[in-house]
Amino acid sequence: MRTAVRIAACDTAVVPSVATLRQTAVARLADYVLLMKPRISLLVLLCVSAGFALGSTDAWRPLLLANALLGIALVATASSAFNQWLERDSDALMLRTQNRPLPSRRLSPAEVLMFGLVTGILGIVWLAAFVDSVTAVLATMTLVLYVGVYTPLKRRTSFGTAVGAIPGAMPPVLGWAAAGAPLDAGAFSLFALLFLWQFPHFLAIAWIYRDQYAQAGLKMLPARGQMPRVTGIMAVGYAAVLVPLSLFPAACGLAGNVYLVVALVLSAAYLAAAARFATRESTESARGLLWMSLIYLPTLLLTLVWDHFSLLT
Repeated sequence: MRTAVRIAACDTAVVPSVATLRQTAVARLADYVLLMKPRISLLVLLCVSAGFALGSTDAWRPLLLANALLGIALVATASSAFNQWLERDSDALMLRTQNRPLPSRRLSPAEVLMFGLVTGILGIVWLAAFVDSVTAVLATMTLVLYVGVYTPLKRRTSFGTAVGAIPGAMPPVLGWAAAGAPLDAGAFSLFALLFLWQFPHFLAIAWIYRDQYAQAGLKMLPARGQMPRVTGIMAVGYAAVLVPLSLFPAACGLAGNVYLVVALVLSAAYLAAAARFATRESTESARGLLWMSLIYLPTLLLTLVWDHFSLLT
């Protein structure tokens, strides 16, 4: 009887330990997913898919696209992991980032560094093996520029924002290259579109969290003590240049009149949101500009792809 009681007690004790292990495994998996910045990664993959669709000149190749998305997703994951590994101390000083896996010590720096190395190498090798060497080289350059140049520059100069916009504009170019298209004016039009789109987007985020960035020692635009409305005026300037530039893909023959109309309407709305932010710099107007930027890009790219294939048919 006593033996049976002991066995029953042991069995009872095992149940919570298994449940605890399961919960721990799920929590760690969730932390690794957070390292990937899933919302940003989804936007990156949307841009890659758009570039691939626009760069495809022959039959649709879903397996090639799947391989490109997987390889680029791995490289993007490595970029995010290395970025958070390098910025773990500054992330701990900001309310918006202090609950990330590294500042909260749910993952160790060694784990995150190894995760970045494995995903980065695997992604580049995958692209070279199953897509092409051009895409692999461009992805490597994007990773190096983002991690090795942009991330350290954030502590030194606000010019880092402009440098960071270069790797940020590469996803559609990577998709374009993966489709086998030459790096011509069409690829440049996609790069330029994303490059300029980022500035009002970044300026809105930087304005909302300007005090946290300054506290963490990151030299982002806008700088602390900057004159009022300068950030808004900069956002208006970039959004104004984006209006004619958004028409460039159509000038390159990638789309027709439907895209032209949608691009003009969206760009005007983006400019209006930037102007509202400039005339009344506030958290509300900055968030309005941020949300407009998030509506603008997916809608514009989807319209571009749809109109592109409408022309082909």
